[in-house]
Amino acid sequence: MVLRVVFADDNFLVREGISALLTEAGEIDLIETVVDPASLLRAVAEHRPDAVLTDIRMPPTFTTEGIDAAKRIRAEHPSTGVVVLSQYVEEDYAFDLLSDGVAGLGYLLKERVSQLDDLVRALYDVARGGSVLDPTVVEGLLARKVNDAQSPLLRLTGREREVLQEMAAGRSNTATSKALFMSERAVEKHVSAVFQKLGLADESDVNRRVMAVLAFLEATR
Repeated sequence: MVLRVVFADDNFLVREGISALLTEAGEIDLIETVVDPASLLRAVAEHRPDAVLTDIRMPPTFTTEGIDAAKRIRAEHPSTGVVVLSQYVEEDYAFDLLSDGVAGLGYLLKERVSQLDDLVRALYDVARGGSVLDPTVVEGLLARKVNDAQSPLLRLTGREREVLQEMAAGRSNTATSKALFMSERAVEKHVSAVFQKLGLADESDVNRRVMAVLAFLEATR
């Protein structure tokens, strides 16, 4: 399936560079590029794309315009996924983006854009209603609360927290095993332990993965 995408960034060089990358991907149909939130919302309403890629900081205040637009798009066009790009690791912005629900939303650092396969995969994931978090952002979120005496993450071993971090970044057991250089059987064992320690043992496997990630996000709030 070719993914129809709208891209928003006010910086000309960034916009042209990322647009050129996206057009190289045969799976992506870049239907419009825009420079500000108003144009982004108009383009989404007009084209009803499968996914949106947007910078966080855009006119007029260059603060959270991208996050605000992402939330509005998800509310008004729930079939359109949104990946937000950030120049820096900003955990508060990531949590703000995901505070009302993680479905169909992604948060990536701009440095990840050069890895075209990862960017395309993220766009497909949010278009399907999944969520994507940059591993660096997840690491920052985890570090903020791992020592909190009230955090449920304290029940987890260091390895289990690493596995949960990969889950929160949207990785499957197979991808997690490669990222952490461990067998899939070992990953499955750690995932089961995470479910058990977070009190999710009685849920279905699919729901437990979602609930584990939500527990992670809540713990890092």
